[in-house]
Amino acid sequence: MKKTVEINGKKIGYDEPVYFIAEMSANHLHNFERAKKIIQEAKYAGADAIKLQTYRPDTITIDCYTDEFMATPGSPWDGMNLYELYKTAYTPWEWHKELMEYANSIGITCFSSPFDLTAVDFLEELNVPAYKIASFEINDIPLIRKAAKTGKPIIISTGIADLGDINLALQTCREVGNDNIILLKCVSEYPTPYAELNLKTIQNMPQTFECVVGLSDHSMGEAVDIAGVTLGAQVIEKHLTLKRSDGGPDASFSMEPDEYRRMVESVRNVELAFGKVTYELTDKQKNSKGRSRSLYVVEDIKKGEVFSEHNMKSIRPGYGIHTKYWNDILGKKAKCDLKKGTAMRWEYVE
Repeated sequence: MKKTVEINGKKIGYDEPVYFIAEMSANHLHNFERAKKIIQEAKYAGADAIKLQTYRPDTITIDCYTDEFMATPGSPWDGMNLYELYKTAYTPWEWHKELMEYANSIGITCFSSPFDLTAVDFLEELNVPAYKIASFEINDIPLIRKAAKTGKPIIISTGIADLGDINLALQTCREVGNDNIILLKCVSEYPTPYAELNLKTIQNMPQTFECVVGLSDHSMGEAVDIAGVTLGAQVIEKHLTLKRSDGGPDASFSMEPDEYRRMVESVRNVELAFGKVTYELTDKQKNSKGRSRSLYVVEDIKKGEVFSEHNMKSIRPGYGIHTKYWNDILGKKAKCDLKKGTAMRWEYVE
């Protein structure tokens, strides 16, 4: 049986339209009106949902400068400690209610990633329709358990997870009776090199984990997302900003609105092209069949003259005898005079 999950009345799963999540993350640049504009652009670009992140610097890390508390060397945040990074990137909690109300007012779903237990309590007060567990929180079992206990859909990214991590996260959800799980193939590298994506894994995930699967993509462009959909991804999550040149912690691997719109349009076209398994011809194909090849008289032929490879050929269009009868007709005589350009008929053959 094919799994489906429902968020705000939209079904997600096999044979359902791909569900697009626009990740705002830090791209609001601590400007409330910019945050609203990103939500608006997500809606116009065709996203089904806009996603926030719910944490404060001190709910996700501590202000410490030892090596293990420094951002990954070579990442977009090289040189910052984690506390500084999250102080720059977090979404003020006092914005959440108004942003969610605004999203609802323009017809786009809004939910969030909680990063600690207090964030789940806060988001429950706002009655969010789903929870997203970020890649680096997949091993925070108390957080996953608390979010799953709400009974709402749980979307989990696998960016730093091995097989054991994934199974433990899924087991935690299912132990509290929540099987409304969407698992996203993900690589936590920003931007992600194409050679490290291993998209073929998407094909294996539904039977391995028995849940709806998707792709949380940090690569540049739309090619990976289209490929992910052809391999079975039913959810695409992608960062969205207004302009990469505006800067911010996540700008370098975020899409701009026109790019996001083109991605959605491309995937929708791919979905139309999937169609069904069939060998029947469409009406247009049937009409075009007349432009295929068949046997024609290509030189004037007198009654009694022998059909040969010089006066009869397989050519376009397709209104004569089928080409498979070529050898059956060669060497036989014409019953009547035939003009060049005559479609072959059996009544012309002695």
